[in-house]
Amino acid sequence: MEPEIQAEGVVALQPVEETSSLRMILTLGLAGMISGLALVGIYLFTAPIIEANKAEALRRAIFLVVPGSESYQTLELQDSGLVAIDPEQKKGNKGGERIYAAFDGAGDLLGFAIPGAEPGFQDLIQGIFGYRADERMIIGFEVLDSKETPGLGDKIIKDQHFRTSLTTLKVDPEIVAVKPGDKHEANQVETITGATISSKTVIRLLEKTVRRWIPLIENYLSTGAA
Repeated sequence: MEPEIQAEGVVALQPVEETSSLRMILTLGLAGMISGLALVGIYLFTAPIIEANKAEALRRAIFLVVPGSESYQTLELQDSGLVAIDPEQKKGNKGGERIYAAFDGAGDLLGFAIPGAEPGFQDLIQGIFGYRADERMIIGFEVLDSKETPGLGDKIIKDQHFRTSLTTLKVDPEIVAVKPGDKHEANQVETITGATISSKTVIRLLEKTVRRWIPLIENYLSTGAA
C-alpha cells in the first residue's frame, strides 16, 4: 500500500458535523410547546375579562332597548317554554336561547329585550331589540356586534333617523322595508341611503326574530309568570 502523501503546508479539511435531525425535532417541538402554553395562558387570563365585558355590554343594551327599565329577569327557552333562571346558570340542553324581561323601579314589566342575528353584507350582524307585548311594538334596537363597512354599513349604528324609526315600530301585519321617503305605515322602516343592504338586514333580523318569539312570550305571559 502506498503511503498517503499530503502537500507541505496544506491542512486537511475535517468534515463538518451536521445538525442531527433529532436535535432539530426536539428544538422545534420545545418551541412549539412553549408557544402553545403561552397561548393557553393568555386565553385563560383574557377569557374571563372578555366574557365580563360582553355581559356588561349586554346589560347596558337591555336597559337601552327597553327605556325606563332598571332591572331584568333572564328567561331561557326550555321544553316547557320560557323559564326564569339565574343568569349565571349554564345553558340548557336546547341550546339555552335566552331573552330578558325588563322591569321598572316598581317591579312592573315594561317589555322584553330580545337578541337576534342575521347575515349582513360583510358578516353576521348581532343585535338586541326591545318589544312591548301589550302594544305589539318594537321600542328600541342596539347593535351588539357588526363588522359592516365603516362609513357605509355602520350607518345602522350612527344614522339617527333609522335608529329613531325602530323605537315605535309596529310588528303587524309584518315589518316591512321601504325606500327613504316612502314610509306611510307604522310597520314600515325606511332603509338607509348608502347602507341599503345593512339596514335591510336589521329589518329582516327584527321581523324573523320577533315572529319566532311572539307566541313564546304570549304563552309565558298567559301563565302569569311575569
